[in-house]
Amino acid sequence: MKILITGFDPFGGEKINPAFEVIKGLADSINGVEVVKLQVPTAFYSSVELTIKKIEEVKPDFVLSIGQAGGRFDISVEKVAINLNDARIADNLGQQPIDTVIDENGDTAYFSTLPVKAIVQAIRNTNIPASLSYTAGTYVCNHLMYGVLNYIHKNNLNIKAGFIHIPYLLEQVVNKPSTAGMDITTLVNAIETAIKIIISNKEDIFSKEGTIC
Repeated sequence: MKILITGFDPFGGEKINPAFEVIKGLADSINGVEVVKLQVPTAFYSSVELTIKKIEEVKPDFVLSIGQAGGRFDISVEKVAINLNDARIADNLGQQPIDTVIDENGDTAYFSTLPVKAIVQAIRNTNIPASLSYTAGTYVCNHLMYGVLNYIHKNNLNIKAGFIHIPYLLEQVVNKPSTAGMDITTLVNAIETAIKIIISNKEDIFSKEGTIC
């Protein structure tokens, strides 16, 4: 079995991206499952194209994409991706789509096919803050999550896929007062925990994770 893990390159003026730093810290095999690591550009369209190319090459059983969510204070396991691009800032290729669909022939949204609630609970059980998120935003993270799930759906592939947002690394928030950050060891432990749940849980758990507003 294989799990493909993707992480973005730095964007928005940052020198590092915790997503790919975490991926570099992962073991090459977790519970007997090969971990395939891929850095993708923080760019619309090409991030999806590169991930799909890797999927076709390695034929993974699972795909987990990791992204930076600066300002979030916990590990945010994404539930849904929407068919919308609305970029507040340009991506690393200078693209800034506003109010455009990702795929004119795609579904309005796709839910993660990973056991998202089980992942949240397992990460919490390691004393790391985690939550279920119902918005992956409208930037490249949502774009990639949607693009991967759309590709899997349209090609009727037996691949489970989803997305996790992580906070800044501590070194990124030194000059960002009152902004949350996590150390690299904690982030790697959280993602390794998520991977173990992904490869072992065929079904998600039943638990209350919804939001009121």
